[in-house]
Amino acid sequence: MASVDSARPDFEALKRAQQALRESEARYRGLVEGSIQGISIHQDFIVRFANPAFARMFGYEAPAQVIGRNALTLVAAEDRDRLEAYSLARLHGEPVPSRYEFQGMRRDGARVWIEGVISLTTWDSRPATLATLFDLTERKQLEQQFLQSQKMEAVGRLAGGIAHDFNNLLTVILGRAELLLHRLGAEGPGRRDVELIHATGRRAVALTQQLLAVSRRQVLKPQVLDLNAVVSGLSPMLRRVIGEDLELAVALDPDLGRVVADPSQIEQVILNLVVNARDAMPGVGRLTIETGNADLDETYARQHAGARPGPHVMLAVSDSGAGMDEATRARIFEPFFTTKEWGTGLGLATVHGVVTQSGGNIWVYSEPGRGTTFKIYLPRVEEAASPAPAVESTVERPRGSETVLLVEDDDDVRGLAREALEEVGYTVLDARASQEALTLAARTAGSISLLITDVVMPRMGGRALAAGLARVRPGIRVLYVSGYAPDAIVSHEILEQGVAFLPKPFTPLALAQKVREVLDAPGAGAA
Repeated sequence: MASVDSARPDFEALKRAQQALRESEARYRGLVEGSIQGISIHQDFIVRFANPAFARMFGYEAPAQVIGRNALTLVAAEDRDRLEAYSLARLHGEPVPSRYEFQGMRRDGARVWIEGVISLTTWDSRPATLATLFDLTERKQLEQQFLQSQKMEAVGRLAGGIAHDFNNLLTVILGRAELLLHRLGAEGPGRRDVELIHATGRRAVALTQQLLAVSRRQVLKPQVLDLNAVVSGLSPMLRRVIGEDLELAVALDPDLGRVVADPSQIEQVILNLVVNARDAMPGVGRLTIETGNADLDETYARQHAGARPGPHVMLAVSDSGAGMDEATRARIFEPFFTTKEWGTGLGLATVHGVVTQSGGNIWVYSEPGRGTTFKIYLPRVEEAASPAPAVESTVERPRGSETVLLVEDDDDVRGLAREALEEVGYTVLDARASQEALTLAARTAGSISLLITDVVMPRMGGRALAAGLARVRPGIRVLYVSGYAPDAIVSHEILEQGVAFLPKPFTPLALAQKVREVLDAPGAGAA
């Protein structure tokens, strides 16, 4: 009887220990099952245990779908040998990293960046490997987008550095060629050679503008746009661009919102994407252009650097071509990267630059053999679309008789501009520097209707000159010219309201038209 009584406390203690063990296991299971990190145990590379987060990380709905699988099948092919070597060395007691990164393969074939924290454990009394996995995909995407942004900034500094001098040279080449063509007449000797010089100069201008677009430093002239109208207006030309063997399908949302963008640049974006799609389908194929309204959420904004949540307008260009692998897709927006033998590598980089400078975001989806889709998202606005600009009906240089003060530190550009303006009737006072211009204006008895000034000049820039001249000649009008778009010209990457600006390189025709436009605009007169 005594022995039975003495055994009762041990039985009660055992019950308490079992209850504590069950509670501990429940807490442990709750922590593991509810963890946002993927947790798994594998033995001989076979998954023996996995929590729900581990299954979701690889695109599965439940742990049962991954238990029993070879863990190496969840790893990208290029990382499998490395991870297998780590695991075998760890089991043999050899020193290996306990924390490392690798790429996993989701059920749908997509890749996921993972950081693994690995240690030894046991399973059924045999050695096993415990893996705690962290999803780094979003961070890696942001890092890649940040690196891309840095590359763009580097190209921007390069473009900004060369654009001023290069555009000065192109202004003289194009301007002199145009003056010569005007003097030669339709059948003049050597006209074909001069036309070739002029056409080659225009090609150089296009390359310079692409560099500035890539670097997001070009001067934009935004207005409220209806993208449906832009696509519809381009469609006839796009059908000629893609040829007869490719089918062009256009699906436009009739309730599409409006965006604020430079219409000529958006047209260039569409054209570049269509040409890229055409080149991806050397035989027959289908090219689709779509528009629609979209609301971007916080998740999308976090995963795409520069994107903002809220209402947007979507423009999509899709093709049924060869598609791209991940390595190519990661580099398609890099300046000068191309998979074409004849390409410059600036087409898609220009698209990225224009969309980004317009406050939008571009996303691409592509798989080898399954085509490519580019989706552009631009912020949606509620204003009505701006009216289309009037088409110029004449190519004759408009004339004038006013007095113009021309300030330009490049002698060749200044000489060209003076000659071009004098040919159409203006009286031109020219100066090489701002101080010289102020002195010349003070000595001039008559009125001066217009100041034409380069923006960036030694010692005193164009804005300071205009301010100083306005104090003594308060009615004078100002036209700024420049070969690049620094902060002095561009505010928030668009032309400041009320500032007349003519980008270099310009032709005598463009100069005469702009001068006439500024002089004829409502407002103050000569001073």
